[in-house]
Amino acid sequence: MSFGHPAGLPGVDAMTPNALVLTGRIARADVPGLCAELEALLAHAPGAAVDCDVGGVVRPDLALVEAIARLGLVARRAGGVELRLRNVPPELGALLDLVGLADVVGNIRPAPE
Repeated sequence: MSFGHPAGLPGVDAMTPNALVLTGRIARADVPGLCAELEALLAHAPGAAVDCDVGGVVRPDLALVEAIARLGLVARRAGGVELRLRNVPPELGALLDLVGLADVVGNIRPAPE
């Protein structure tokens, strides 16, 4: 009698989390489009969390902080979805901390060195 091997790693979810990638310079005019993109992503692939990769962002500033805050609101309004930031440059982490959003955004993973 053969039972075979289960597929994948034990205890690891095979589902890839929803992901939104931000690159370049983010301006205030980009925020509504980013929010619409996140809403579309959540409509087609609902989940408990969304990873927002900000590693490709150039010159983090308050416009980017505003975009992240608004994306967090969109995620929460979609049924309590958690917005998780990954590849966060040190400058952006400092800005989020300065304006008091580091605790609000949730899981922040710094960029690898």
